[in-house]
Amino acid sequence: MANKIPRVPVREQDPAVRATNFEEVCYGYNLEEARLEASRCLNCKKPQCVAHCPVSVKIPDFIAKVLEGDMAAAARIIAQDSLLPAVCGRVCPQEAQCEGSCVLGIKGEPVAIGKLERFVGDWELENGSKEKADIQSNGHKVAVIGSGPSGLACAADLAKLGYEVTVFEALHKLGGVLQYGIPEFRLPKDKVVSREIDKVSRLGVKFERDTIVGRTVTIDDLMDNEGFEAVFIGSGAGLPKFMGIPGENLNGVFSANEFLTRNNLMKAYEEDSDTPCYVGERSVVVGGGNVAMDAVRTAKRLGADAYIVYRRSEQELPARQEEVHHAKEEGINFRMLTNPIEILGNEEGWVTGIRCIRMELGEPDESGRRSPKAVPGSEFEIPCDTVIMSLGTSPNPLLASTTEGLQTTRWGGLIANDEGATTREGVFAGGDAVTGAATVILAMGAGRKAAAAIDEYIRNK
Repeated sequence: MANKIPRVPVREQDPAVRATNFEEVCYGYNLEEARLEASRCLNCKKPQCVAHCPVSVKIPDFIAKVLEGDMAAAARIIAQDSLLPAVCGRVCPQEAQCEGSCVLGIKGEPVAIGKLERFVGDWELENGSKEKADIQSNGHKVAVIGSGPSGLACAADLAKLGYEVTVFEALHKLGGVLQYGIPEFRLPKDKVVSREIDKVSRLGVKFERDTIVGRTVTIDDLMDNEGFEAVFIGSGAGLPKFMGIPGENLNGVFSANEFLTRNNLMKAYEEDSDTPCYVGERSVVVGGGNVAMDAVRTAKRLGADAYIVYRRSEQELPARQEEVHHAKEEGINFRMLTNPIEILGNEEGWVTGIRCIRMELGEPDESGRRSPKAVPGSEFEIPCDTVIMSLGTSPNPLLASTTEGLQTTRWGGLIANDEGATTREGVFAGGDAVTGAATVILAMGAGRKAAAAIDEYIRNK
């Protein structure tokens, strides 16, 4: 029976080798491996994997086509609901979504849905049509702010409906968090991100780079003077958070956002980089999420003895299990139940260490995780040269402060309903700009919902 076949392992770089380079860790399936893994799917009558996918990809249907060897059909099925399969197959938290609800996982290992999606996505990038789509314009213009996952998804859906869509991107490269936030060893930029964005361009979407909406141009300008009938804000959450402890202004203290942007967007890891990034002999990353794992594994590859410092236990780590596993394989040091209380420095203003206190877990908090509390008299120091704060991010307040009628929550997220409509008529928002930092697939889902709502808004208008 299909469920007796063991999950097909995926080939990866040797940990000792990959910890010294920025090449992709996971090689993915070949055709034989993909078809064997696809044979494990039970093709359930009521597939919970679909119900737990934020964009409701028809998972059993595309897997059935993989089993048949019909990759073109598999790609068409995924494309009905997902714009970026080669991206999502690599970075989505499948273990908490589709794979986490697979019935095979009850007594064994779930189908490797993410790896199969990646295989199909990569096949499409290599073999899919490169022709520009023939879509007749409906004469209406929509502006999209941000070229990250939510903006791309919204722009693509609107373009398919005939809208003239222009995406405004603040940086010189497109992709948002896909470009500056996720390291090359997890998500190759030229091989995957740029080529996925090319698919959106072929739908007729226009891109304006180096344009900071709120400075270069305002939302009011776009709507009042440039003929855009609606605006979608998918500008993400790029404002880093800090702890507010002594020493955070020392040289050698980074936010994870800055550190990853320097490396991913500006290629600081290359020997001839114009913007090299200092890590020193030992680097400490504070935090336990996926961004923290990206930062600490990047610091390791830059030559540092790299540490994770996290105030809860390993069981409470919010990072994906796969990322934690890869980090451990690569020699990352984990200091659990540890909380920084001061960053130490020398007379020249450079980091020399970090003073911490040991923690213990108390009663569960609102999220269900046990609240950490300090153990009196347990302070200790970790010598280091750099400290990278990975404590989450919030939306940039620029757009709300320069746009009349846009309201925000107390933590800075734009207020929007389930369809993405904000408190300003004709302005919609989704993804991290509304929810705070979340996943690529959730941002895509929000962008698609907003696209449908924008279409309805303009047609009714």
